[in-house]
Amino acid sequence: MAANANELVLSDMPPKLQTKILVVDDTETMRKYHQSLLSAEGYQVELATNGQEALNQLTQVKPDLILLDIDMPIMDGITCCKAIKATGASCGAKIVMVTSRTDYNKIKEAFRAGCDDYVTKPVDQNELLGKIKELLKFAALKRLIES
Repeated sequence: MAANANELVLSDMPPKLQTKILVVDDTETMRKYHQSLLSAEGYQVELATNGQEALNQLTQVKPDLILLDIDMPIMDGITCCKAIKATGASCGAKIVMVTSRTDYNKIKEAFRAGCDDYVTKPVDQNELLGKIKELLKFAALKRLIES
């Protein structure tokens, strides 16, 4: 009997331990919070302190998903997101903006830059983990369809 679509998608998803998430935030407390939360869920976590550092790590880390703060020194999240999308350096990684910015224009700017989702601080961990799971499932489904 053939497997249903959900079984195919779930079987095509990489195991969490192989799933890499790049956390980009200039605040050490937020980086540690996300690292602790995601590591406890079984994800492999890499860290960057600004957008430029994230861009420099992309080809080596090859993340499946990027959590990206907007307000950072050196290179902000919007500029970083645009650069990732423009160069194709994301290797298909999904981008979630995680920021305290809640104004409509900033959210619209983030989506225009190419982010896949947006979460506001303070972060609701269930919301964030749910969005991560759904985006990774969507990416696995897309890979399955394209193969």
